[in-house]
Amino acid sequence: MSQFAPGAVAHHAPGSVEAMAELYRELDTSGATTVVIGGGNHLGIGNPVLADTSVATSGLDAVIDHQPDDLTLTVEAGVTIGTIDELVRPHRQTPALPETEPDATIGGVVAAGVSGFRRNRFGPTRDRVLEVTVVTGDGRVVTGGARVVKNVSGYDLPRLATGSFGALGVIVSVCLKLWPEPESRATVRLDDVADADRLHRPVAVLETEEGAWAYVQGPAAEVASASSVGTIQSDDFTWPTFDEPGTAEMRVPPVLVREAVARLDVPFIAQHGVGVVAIASEDPDVLQPARSW
Repeated sequence: MSQFAPGAVAHHAPGSVEAMAELYRELDTSGATTVVIGGGNHLGIGNPVLADTSVATSGLDAVIDHQPDDLTLTVEAGVTIGTIDELVRPHRQTPALPETEPDATIGGVVAAGVSGFRRNRFGPTRDRVLEVTVVTGDGRVVTGGARVVKNVSGYDLPRLATGSFGALGVIVSVCLKLWPEPESRATVRLDDVADADRLHRPVAVLETEEGAWAYVQGPAAEVASASSVGTIQSDDFTWPTFDEPGTAEMRVPPVLVREAVARLDVPFIAQHGVGVVAIASEDPDVLQPARSW
């Protein structure tokens, strides 16, 4: 899922796992290089790749299995995050995937190892991948993990594939662990980001150049009590976004997030407790001092 540089001479979008495997057997024989494209949201990550052909997962868009009682969902790699959210919402469940990219595909999110703002409470995306199926570069179909919430058998291919950027093969299906939605939730505006330390396990604590917010969920009384540390701005989660695309990230120990933010004079979204600070800039004069620090 690295950045796709112009130069591909062919484009493929197989409509089944079998067709994907057959395609890669042919490409392996020909020696052609490939780049895989999901929703295209994370193509800017990594070094540019000049490939002979591009392979899209858009044809793999089936929902394979949803077991609400077991809190599991299995989908093909081309299914979007927005589609997954719509599917599980009536059951009051959530996959806790990236919140501001509904058109991103689950295959791309897993391959790029991208996590959402709720990582502070629920952990990274890799913690929700129970099973993954990949098509290798020589056309083999390999499955690792199991469609159960607790599983310790076999080699942990799901964690290995998460964030692998296609190095192990094309992710063609994923089984996700789901979370039940709480009774109530809220977005709390903080006068000082340090006030979040008084909350019990907030879902997220975010800061931008415009202020700081804590995101809380649970029983209604518990959520209402969050007003003791700030102003309840919404009875839902409202997430910050950048007006302009194209961002970089600083990743630092969580204890250094406040110091990182103090060094910035451009729009940013900082995840306290996680150690990720997204920067809305591609200016080397901004990025190089941050990198050097």
